[in-house]
Amino acid sequence: MLTFLASIALLILGYMFYGRVVDRIFGMDPNNETPAYTKTDGLDYMPMPWWKGWLIQLLNIAGLGPIYGAITGALYGPVAFIWIVVGCIFAGAVHDYFSGMMSLRHGGAQYPALVGRYLGKNVKIITNVVSLVLMILVAAAFTAGPAQLISQLTPLSFSTVLVLIFVYFLLATVLPVNKVIGKIYPLFGAILIFMAVAIAGALLFSGKPIPNVTLENLHPGELPIWPLLMVTISCGAISGFHCTQSPIIARTLKNEREGRKVFYGAMIGEGIIALIWAAAGMTFFGGTTGLQEAIAAGGPGGAVNEISTSLLGQLGGILAILGVIILPITTGDTALRSSRMILAELVGAKGENAGLKQAFLYSIPVTIPAFYLSTIDYSFLWRYVGWSNQLVATVTLWTATVYCLRHGKFHWICGIPALFMTGVVSTYIFYAPEGFKLSYQTSMMIGTVITLAVTTWYAYQIRRHHQKIETEVAA
Repeated sequence: MLTFLASIALLILGYMFYGRVVDRIFGMDPNNETPAYTKTDGLDYMPMPWWKGWLIQLLNIAGLGPIYGAITGALYGPVAFIWIVVGCIFAGAVHDYFSGMMSLRHGGAQYPALVGRYLGKNVKIITNVVSLVLMILVAAAFTAGPAQLISQLTPLSFSTVLVLIFVYFLLATVLPVNKVIGKIYPLFGAILIFMAVAIAGALLFSGKPIPNVTLENLHPGELPIWPLLMVTISCGAISGFHCTQSPIIARTLKNEREGRKVFYGAMIGEGIIALIWAAAGMTFFGGTTGLQEAIAAGGPGGAVNEISTSLLGQLGGILAILGVIILPITTGDTALRSSRMILAELVGAKGENAGLKQAFLYSIPVTIPAFYLSTIDYSFLWRYVGWSNQLVATVTLWTATVYCLRHGKFHWICGIPALFMTGVVSTYIFYAPEGFKLSYQTSMMIGTVITLAVTTWYAYQIRRHHQKIETEVAA
């Protein structure tokens, strides 16, 4: 279990040291007044304690993602540990930090507004569409599963449960952030943490060996790591969904110095949770073959339930049920809240802060399609959530890169992971079943060409920035 323990230690060290580097490069200024005070509206903008923001951010970005994604990603073997650690520290946490802090610096702006500011209006239009579609898909996909489970455990029908969940969604979407999200989400976040810690403790003392990373068992040879692993394990490494959630908390922070703890720190916390569940998946079923059989029999949820009940007994069963019901629902409602905020900015609403009536009006156009999609066979939705999610992450990293360029900051901290993710999404869409279904070799070639083209654009942006500086110095 050396790899597992070392991976957790590396994530913690990443927060302590690399997180400070990121904070310094961004230029955190504790003297800046935050939007929570400058734009207080009693709805979205209001100050909250940082620890509460951290728990809410963790729950918003996590949900079942670092559990189901890590369990599925464990099929790739111990190489999953490497991706979670490296991806989380150098890509995912950087992505989350910059998306949150850039929103903070721009008055709590939503992700598409930041994209338009730094990548141009045309990219903003595409980003608005992709973001809204992603939010609706996430809300639908994260609702149908819990509704089915509740209908099995209670006398309520599936349709009745769906209606009740979406009524809650509307309330959580339109009510002030401190009324529902601020009160119950810290508790749910604590449940998520307790569940992971309990599984980790039981795993360490179970007597079963947690696989280490070696050349022999790095991954099963029949599964190509690139780019499938990077899309399978998104939550826990890097996820574009997070940039849509960060502005919710950016509008509540009291001071910029809290940004590293809340944004970078929540992502590190999610990475640790993903490590625990990846290790549980590889260990409990005796390797990737046993895990594959368990997932084939009952899906990731079945595997989670079996692990929880076997390692923790009755408590594990209760936690598993709570997790499978509560966690996805809390992801769905914040997805719709983000959609409402994005839609308000998209149409240029005067006074996004006009109150509950306006918030309700902007919630309806995103709630209706999410409700409809949750009534049909939702399993196909996951095929499109994965790639669109990582596409959003890639665009966010490029937005942060241009932000750093324009402000004379060390842009490589965002540019290198942005190039990496460009290669991931451009290769994946041509290879994946939900994409163009081309051969692996052809997809690799096309992905390489696209990545090289984007690299050329990046080099041009760097050169143009340097020329601008030289002109200003000469003047």
